Amino acid sequence: MIKRHIQEEARLLSTQFRSISIIGPRQSGKTTLGKWLFKGKPYINFENPDVQLAAEDNPKQFLKQYPRGAILDEVQRVPDIFRYLQEILDNAKQSGKFILTGSNNFLLQEKISQSLAGRIGYLQLLPLSYAELKAAGLAEENVLKHILTGGYPEIWDKKLLPHKWMASYVQTYVQRDVRLLRNITNLAAFNRFIMLCAHHAGQILNRQELARDVGVDTKTIQSWLAVLESSYIIFLLQPWYNNLSKRIIKSPKLYFYDTGLLCYLTGITSQSALQNHAQYGAFFENWIIAEIQKNRFNQGINEPMYYFRDSAGNEVDLIIRKQETTMGIEIKAAKKITSSMTAGLRYWQKNFKNGQTLLIYGGNKEVQVNESTTAISWNTVDEI
Repeated sequence: MIKRHIQEEARLLSTQFRSISIIGPRQSGKTTLGKWLFKGKPYINFENPDVQLAAEDNPKQFLKQYPRGAILDEVQRVPDIFRYLQEILDNAKQSGKFILTGSNNFLLQEKISQSLAGRIGYLQLLPLSYAELKAAGLAEENVLKHILTGGYPEIWDKKLLPHKWMASYVQTYVQRDVRLLRNITNLAAFNRFIMLCAHHAGQILNRQELARDVGVDTKTIQSWLAVLESSYIIFLLQPWYNNLSKRIIKSPKLYFYDTGLLCYLTGITSQSALQNHAQYGAFFENWIIAEIQKNRFNQGINEPMYYFRDSAGNEVDLIIRKQETTMGIEIKAAKKITSSMTAGLRYWQKNFKNGQTLLIYGGNKEVQVNESTTAISWNTVDEI
């Protein structure tokens, strides 16, 4: 098993809360992590129809079988069980009694907020990060390989062809998870919607344009975006506000949690096709931002990340808070640095003097671009 960097945060939360929740996309390693960290606990999988039926029939009696707690996998499939968990946890003295996992953030969070608020610690486990692959000796000095492969553990464990694995993943996701979240009858239109989202990765979200291209209304697009967010397919980077200008763009930017899935959805199956693709810069940017998000989740940092752009075209790809400091990060796929790459950072720092700046690029050396901005290689993204 590849060591997951979220393990330390999981152990800490299991000493602070009577239950912990591990949420993330399907096949990201939630079950493996739960079993590894909590080896002495029984494992119950609610995707097993017989187990689900038994729990639904009598949730209270079902839970009595596990007086010392258990790992409850895909627990959102049995909504009534949360009311009985609440009573058990209120009377429990031990911490880390029940471990709840799920691939449906919306349904699970809804039930947690209704019944288990204050009783449960919350973790988000994404696919393998570059930092985890590097620590396991599996990382390669080829960013194309990492963008194309993505981070789903099974692909790395079994050295599978990413596009073959992704084809099955998408089919399973659409047929099972999507229908659990929303009663989507037009699956062909929803598939087209996912493909179009992939082609808009790294861009400012335009719901009207998506609605027109898919052939549905904007309310449907909003609902479907929520489906993709809840099941950890995409995330939306919100615009950063600091009263710099009334002309700041206020729409979010769309990114995929896994660039292997992004490549599959855009029809890219080889490193040469990726390198020569017109959107390669956007794919590189998506990979860097997703890696930073993974690292933050693994450290238990749930603060939002942002981007900045105004109507004049001044832009900073990513803005984060790090150790009480606001940092603007520009991301460029090019292997050579030019002064124009930091134009957005210079504008942002001129108007926000307390911010730090950083350039992440496709080369392999650390370079001091100017007195305020350092350029670092993509292969040190694990240090951010």
